[in-house]
Amino acid sequence: MPLTIRDATESDVPAIVEMIRLLAAYERLEDRVRATEERIRRALFGETRMAEALLADYETECVGFALFYGTYSTFAASPGIYLEDLYVKSHVRGKGVGTALLRRLAGIARERGCERLEWGVLDWNEPSIRFYQGLGAEPVEPWTRYRVDGKALERLAALKPRAD
Repeated sequence: MPLTIRDATESDVPAIVEMIRLLAAYERLEDRVRATEERIRRALFGETRMAEALLADYETECVGFALFYGTYSTFAASPGIYLEDLYVKSHVRGKGVGTALLRRLAGIARERGCERLEWGVLDWNEPSIRFYQGLGAEPVEPWTRYRVDGKALERLAALKPRAD
């Protein structure tokens, strides 16, 4: 299989947005997608780069992507990488594309002196969970991720300091 893993370039932004939408459909979260080509272009290639992306090309088609960014562990006192999204188009699943993307990302982590590569997975997504466990990944228990967004984020940012 002529598979190539490469760094995304600015000309790949339309393909990345397409795969974000395909991933959202797979995860049943289409209504949450606010990604546009301009927002992704700014995040990946703007003045302040917020994330990076790898693409998987099979022959002449872009068939998968991994979008990631750096993290830092205070306990380990070392950098890490957080994989925000991994997606492989359905017609090439099971052909090693996801493994190749993760292998390259693990290589980047090692090159950058990272001690960990982390990501989240929806608890109902059994095929992905089996895939990740097959690569040696383990759930991080007893941690539960939390998020503040939308109106809750606005309220938190506007909280007045306590006068204790």
